[in-house]
Amino acid sequence: MVEMAAVAGLSLVPRDLRDPGATTTYGVGELIRSALDRGVRRILVGCGDSGTSDGGAGALQALGVRLLDEQGEELPVGGRELTRLHRIDPTGLDTRLADVELLVACNPYNVLCGERGVARVFGPQKGATPGQVEELSAGLENWAFVLTRDVAVPDTDLRSGPGTGASGGLGAGLAALGARLLPRFDVLLGHLDLDARLARADLVVTAEGALDHQTPRGKVPAEVARRAKLYGRPVLALAGTLGEGAHEVPGVDAFSGILPAPMALAEALVRASELLTDATERALRMILLGARLPAHAEVSGTQRPSSVR
Repeated sequence: MVEMAAVAGLSLVPRDLRDPGATTTYGVGELIRSALDRGVRRILVGCGDSGTSDGGAGALQALGVRLLDEQGEELPVGGRELTRLHRIDPTGLDTRLADVELLVACNPYNVLCGERGVARVFGPQKGATPGQVEELSAGLENWAFVLTRDVAVPDTDLRSGPGTGASGGLGAGLAALGARLLPRFDVLLGHLDLDARLARADLVVTAEGALDHQTPRGKVPAEVARRAKLYGRPVLALAGTLGEGAHEVPGVDAFSGILPAPMALAEALVRASELLTDATERALRMILLGARLPAHAEVSGTQRPSSVR
């Protein structure tokens, strides 16, 4: 198991130094190479929480691929360099990859290019300015074209295939080497026997860093809620922040923020376990109180999910 965020995660970059044009997935390639050194036959790469937007170029460079400009010079690492990419030389690619099953657990909603491309959707939260977003988007378009021409497995849609935009485009880079991009729910939740647990539950509680309009696009709470509704179970979602669209997440019946008072992000992250535990207790106390109300009591209001405060 290779966790990309362990070496290329957004949390590893100080907020005032974030620049997705400079960050790289080179460390992910080094981890894959280390796994090969140990003789493994199957490698699962976990995507998410990345601080990169290089299309997986760095990972391929670490595995022996050379990225060349028009003069035949090797490109430095970083997503901003991809606009200068002219040709890819894969002859130095680690040959051991041919004997390994490479799997990528990713969000299938994330695609490399286009209006919903990874640079446009996630670039700003990684520190990109509007100008950098367009630069990175252009670089990833060029990356998809050259990578498809020079490296990719035939009939692989690197530009808009499901999961190609995972972790700043790492999905596309690894897919070009023959990796299978799998919905992370199938990889992770299947091992938890989640459906059997949901069937036995009276109440389902799930959590997310931010509950907003992006949650239905492949985030764990949305999938948990979808599956819970197959068994008719009510769902409560807890979140670090509640954004636009929080009340529109399908299957979520009620939601609550975990912060008891305004605080800096750094403090909230350090106290995350404590805050989540306390918020869960507060929410369940409200549920117990509601269960004690007279059965004939009526509550006015809309039918949209409520925010437990």
